[in-house]
Amino acid sequence: MPFFELLKRAMPGVFLGVAEQSAGRVKVNCEKMKAASEEMADVLRETYSINANGMADYGAKVIEISGANTASAFDFLTNLMGTKSPTEIMQLSAAQARKSFDVTSAQNKELWDLAQKVAVESAEPIKKSVARVLQKVI
Repeated sequence: MPFFELLKRAMPGVFLGVAEQSAGRVKVNCEKMKAASEEMADVLRETYSINANGMADYGAKVIEISGANTASAFDFLTNLMGTKSPTEIMQLSAAQARKSFDVTSAQNKELWDLAQKVAVESAEPIKKSVARVLQKVI
């Protein structure tokens, strides 16, 4: 005789009813948790997709900045080769340093803004769904 059958016969009707109700509640809660888990998996897939697109944009921006910086360095070297005096070299170097500082500052701001945008967009689906899923479970 299986153990559960033995318990059914040994338990009075009240205990059997409580056990069946508890088993029913456990089953319902498990189904809720399964649905919540599936929803969270969907949200994580969406977040990963948003994050991947954002990182691709960030990488493209880094490549664009690298190209601009390389072109600027070649322009500086070309102009440097055409100088005729140490004074011209100093003036050209000072102008290039100012230009590089300004451009680098602007580039860093662009990259920072893009990183913040990616972070906010990636977090948004998670933030919205966690509250929704927890409300369903609780």
